[in-house]
Amino acid sequence: MEYFVADSSLHNKTVLISGGSRGIGLAIAKRLAQDGANIVLLAKTAQPHPKLPGTVYTAADEIREAGGQALPVVGDVREESDVQAAVDGAVQEFGGIDVVINNASAINLEPAADIEMKRYDLIHDINVRGTFLLTRTALPHLRASADPRILSLSPPLNMSPKWLGAAPAYMMAKYGMSLAALGIGAQNAIPATCLWPKTTIQTAAVQYALGGTTMYERSRTPDVYSDAAHVVLTAEPSRYAGRTVLCEDVLEDAGVTDFAKYSPGVDSADLEKDIFVD
Repeated sequence: MEYFVADSSLHNKTVLISGGSRGIGLAIAKRLAQDGANIVLLAKTAQPHPKLPGTVYTAADEIREAGGQALPVVGDVREESDVQAAVDGAVQEFGGIDVVINNASAINLEPAADIEMKRYDLIHDINVRGTFLLTRTALPHLRASADPRILSLSPPLNMSPKWLGAAPAYMMAKYGMSLAALGIGAQNAIPATCLWPKTTIQTAAVQYALGGTTMYERSRTPDVYSDAAHVVLTAEPSRYAGRTVLCEDVLEDAGVTDFAKYSPGVDSADLEKDIFVD
């Protein structure tokens, strides 16, 4: 399979990302903006959440301050018309699409016997359908790019019984994200990579839905994800094509030896290991 030759810079390249108004998605967008990338944000947050700061518009302002251009698009990754509007906006504003980042995701760790089917449907609609829909809608423009990339923030396909049985509904949804990105990439000879952290990350989901303040404090900052994403998207395209990789392994591959800055004040032995990572 033949891949394209990378420019090794994201300057003037256009990145379409689902979500991204806060947390990991925003951290990645701002890191890519430091290279002068054009960032198109497709997110639902037109208004601030009662507990969480930031909207798609304030995120766009932060991206511009970081050095990039930004186009905020209010929409839902589950809706075909919203996704098409984001793709059309990217092309109209910046002339094309070079990178698709599947960031939007929902989490539910309830056991199979307990989860309501409407909750099951929600996480699959956002995670799997959203990833498939966003990537396939952008395909004509990715094919026209000199250096197209697909990046999914999703885990390795770890078939250990420990993880198969941990939270089947969520496992299927997150593994589906990985399969959608890798499958579309393989079918179209576009380098696709799935990126996942070894530890939990300091996000609202960790603080409010999973482990509270204790787990949040034992997590790495979103910068470990954004720095790793930057490495993947600027590396020679075949290096990470068709692979599921861990953030820390990517950074080590790039020469990073000190990870203390990603978890200040926390010993590495005390960090919370993320799900699906042995």
